[in-house]
Amino acid sequence: MLDDPFKYGLLLALAIALVIAAITDFRSRQIANRLTGAVALGAPLFWWASGMALWPDVAIQLGLAAATFAVLCVLFALRAMGGGDVKLLAALALWIQPQLFLQLILIMALLGGVLTILFGAWHIMRRQRERLAIPYGIAISAAALLVLGMHYVPATAASPAAAAVLR
Repeated sequence: MLDDPFKYGLLLALAIALVIAAITDFRSRQIANRLTGAVALGAPLFWWASGMALWPDVAIQLGLAAATFAVLCVLFALRAMGGGDVKLLAALALWIQPQLFLQLILIMALLGGVLTILFGAWHIMRRQRERLAIPYGIAISAAALLVLGMHYVPATAASPAAAAVLR
């Protein structure tokens, strides 16, 4: 799928940004706007390097990102999701094909459930009274790295074992 070192460089930059998002969300429960902005601004370079046509390919990516942002804004308004998480997922929707983005959402939900159980147990063991804040950026980043690794990197994209993990 990837035959150009420039595409690898862009994906590597995205992977680094995702690791930074997970670390900063774990430490401070915030994902910087500059980071999500950089992820979003890197997407057009990836589109160009991938040879995506403006219609319908880029239009679909923009529509997916807009729909993702709209739905997640409702969750933000209900206080079910943080603003940084909303922006990070919308920015990732610019990079990842719609069918693979659905896989990302499903994997993220599973990882987020495990994360919530672990942080909830830790919160109870420490007998903390303040509101529990889950660093969901960890689940988002891990799911995105898994999907990117399985589908966008040729060595793993062609692997039968990689395909079996996401079935």
